[in-house]
Amino acid sequence: MEQTTTGQFRVLAGRDDGEWLLLDTESGDPTYVARRDAPDLRAGNRIDAALGWTDGDPTLTDCEVTDETRIRFTRTDEQIFEAATRCWDDAVSAGSGMNARVTHGTDGDPNGIVYTFADQPGQQDVFAELRDGVKPLEPLLVRAAGGREHYHEERQGATPPFAVFVLDPDEPYVVVYIVLSPDGFLAETVRDTYFESGSLSNRL
Repeated sequence: MEQTTTGQFRVLAGRDDGEWLLLDTESGDPTYVARRDAPDLRAGNRIDAALGWTDGDPTLTDCEVTDETRIRFTRTDEQIFEAATRCWDDAVSAGSGMNARVTHGTDGDPNGIVYTFADQPGQQDVFAELRDGVKPLEPLLVRAAGGREHYHEERQGATPPFAVFVLDPDEPYVVVYIVLSPDGFLAETVRDTYFESGSLSNRL
């Protein structure tokens, strides 16, 4: 007999091209479903979903995208941008393995939040853990939006969707950059620098 469960999930790429990884936004628990169940989803989307379970195997029976945030991951040998470098330098000065820094546009308004996480060679691959959902990004996204209870409200924090970039540069840290305007100049520049072919990090 099929059982049905419902919940809110963050979508990430699965273990292969035929899967989606759904991370429960509350618990971070992972569920893998076939991409053919919802081929139009994109990594980073937040969804309300119904899952059908038959003999322990889940099927995505219904879903609604509630947040069109996109999350992209890449390992890169491009020069990392200055805000991330400063964020990491501050972490080192404080003796911390993690730090955050708000970035601002030319108008002085906040346009993003950059996080740096220390690499732990020989112990764990921080980039892979973020990519595979072992370390969920949800708490960072919720914080950017002003808290869980205000996630879709304009009066608190920034309003999703966001553009999120997870970078593993040739540095002793991993970068998570939450860009508040996914269609703006900053997001375009990050995509062009680290996910296309250009080297534009001096514009960041």
